[in-house]
Amino acid sequence: MAVNLAELSLPQLEGLKGQFEQETEFLTSSIAQLKVVQTKYVEAKDCMNVLKTENKGKELLVPLTSSMYVPGTLSDVEHVLVDVGTGYYVEKNVEDTKEFFKRKIDFLTKQIEKIQPALQEKHGMKQAVIEVMNMKIQQLQVQQASQSGTMKA
Repeated sequence: MAVNLAELSLPQLEGLKGQFEQETEFLTSSIAQLKVVQTKYVEAKDCMNVLKTENKGKELLVPLTSSMYVPGTLSDVEHVLVDVGTGYYVEKNVEDTKEFFKRKIDFLTKQIEKIQPALQEKHGMKQAVIEVMNMKIQQLQVQQASQSGTMKA
């Protein structure tokens, strides 16, 4: 249902502007969260390049937390355990793991591409509301100035 913005009152326009601000904030936050997850998958896929036969038996640091590591030895360069969600891990070979991460990255890219047009549309609608609000405010100021001018005369 199309609404003529010029027919709405200033309080209605203010409410509409607030709604569009909330929607754009939500969509922007959603895109940011998807990009964070996408970056993690890209980093994980890049880390798969370490798993080469010439690195077998090499020492490395194994993270226990984000700031604590213990020394370890790379014993298997052909298989990894992949977190597939909800606490489930699946053993995969290196190539299958790279393909898994590629699918996840592609999926997230498509989701971001779906959300961005909606974000741009909402932003454009918010800008249109702001323009109409500014026009109405200017009209009110002109009316008030003309009324105060006629009262002085």
